[in-house]
Amino acid sequence: MSHRIHPSILNADLARLDDEIRRIPSADGVHLDVMDNHFVPNLTIGLPVIESIRAAHPDRFLDIHLMITDADRFAPAYAELGCESVTFHIEASDAPIRTARTLRGLGSKAAVGLRPQTPIEPLADFITEFDMVLIMTVDPGFGGQSFLADMLPKIRRTREIVARTGQDIWIQVDGGVAESTLDQCIDAGANVFVAGSAVFRAEDPDAMVRGLAAQAGARCPAH
Repeated sequence: MSHRIHPSILNADLARLDDEIRRIPSADGVHLDVMDNHFVPNLTIGLPVIESIRAAHPDRFLDIHLMITDADRFAPAYAELGCESVTFHIEASDAPIRTARTLRGLGSKAAVGLRPQTPIEPLADFITEFDMVLIMTVDPGFGGQSFLADMLPKIRRTREIVARTGQDIWIQVDGGVAESTLDQCIDAGANVFVAGSAVFRAEDPDAMVRGLAAQAGARCPAH
């Protein structure tokens, strides 16, 4: 199981966003949080900013995390920009299978996100519609929150469900991911890690990315 580090720009200097993305060349992807002040109590960036980032960084893996209402309506536009992965929340979707298939049809990985209180079990029968499942390990909306260790059993259950499919479905964790919590997430079965504060508040963000990647590789080497 290969591991990926996707730093979140939520804790970067948004006034210098282009420069901040260039500070993490070792990252496997850039995690971009889109919030609408409705689904979560915060307002960040939207489609025009993502479009500019796509143009400025055509070779970067853009991991879009939509924390917005009416996800079925808006998610496809991010795939149309050429973003490699688009995550929408199951709580904001009335037609998750249709939306996932639309995203895949547009060439993007289709990913589904779950708030801490949302169980994984109802998704078991159609989890193969997704390329990635995002387990939130904080309440979505703000960076810098403490890791919710209560989510580790949920990550394990998700890994068990995915394993039964025999398919390569990534399991991503987002919230409080740092050197001190990474091993727990790996042991539970996650393999894509969104680190925000740990990376962009470090003296050398790219050194932190490389350190997290090395820690993940040492904990569970890819095979």
